[in-house]
Amino acid sequence: KDCEGITRFRQRGGGILATRDHQDLGSSICTIGGVGAAHFFHARHTDPDESQHTRDDQDTKSISWPNYHSGSNGDYQRVTAAEPIHELMRNPASPSGLIEFFPAHPHEGGVGVPPSESRARVIATGISQATGRPFNLAVALERGMDQHGNNLGRAVAESSFHHFVDYNWDIDHGCPSFVEEPPGDGIKREPEKLEGVKTYVRNLAVWLAPPAP
Repeated sequence: KDCEGITRFRQRGGGILATRDHQDLGSSICTIGGVGAAHFFHARHTDPDESQHTRDDQDTKSISWPNYHSGSNGDYQRVTAAEPIHELMRNPASPSGLIEFFPAHPHEGGVGVPPSESRARVIATGISQATGRPFNLAVALERGMDQHGNNLGRAVAESSFHHFVDYNWDIDHGCPSFVEEPPGDGIKREPEKLEGVKTYVRNLAVWLAPPAP
C-alpha cells in the first residue's frame, strides 16, 4: 500500500528520491512505479547484467551482492559525473564545477537504467575499492507523461542511503551495534569536502520539486 501511494504521488507530479542499501535491503521499493525498476537486488529484480551477480566487498561475510565497496564509513569516495553532465552533479564552488565526492560505504546497492524507462540515465558512478570495478551511484528519471496520461514527476534512484545519514557525515554520531566495519576518518580530516555533498543534497531538493503551477 505504501509503494502504491508513493507511485500515485509521482503520477501527480511529485518528485521521489528512492534509496536503499546492500543485497535485499530495501527491496520493497521495487514496486514503486518507474524508479523502483532502477534498483537491482539479490533475490528479486536482479541486475540484467549477470556479471554483476558476484560479491564485491569480501570483508563482511554476512552480506552478499550487490555490495559494492566504495570505502569505509566516515571516508569519502571519488565520484565521476557521467556525460553529458546532469544538473544534479553541478557544483559552482568546486574547481571542476562538479560534485566530486560522496560519503563512502563498504557495501552499496545496485542501480541502473531499466529497459522500460526511456527518460532515465546514469548520472554518477563510483569505483569499488575492493575490486576496482565501476558501479552506478545514481540514476535520474526525468518528467514525462506515462501511457495512462499521468504527468510523472522526476525521480532519483540512489545506490545507498549511507550517502545521506548522520554517521557517514560524522562518525561521532555513532552507529547501530550491528555495524562491524571499522570507520575511516577522511571526513573528519577534510571536512571542507563535505560542502560538495551538501550541494548535491540541495540540488536534489530543488530538482525533485514539482514545477510551480
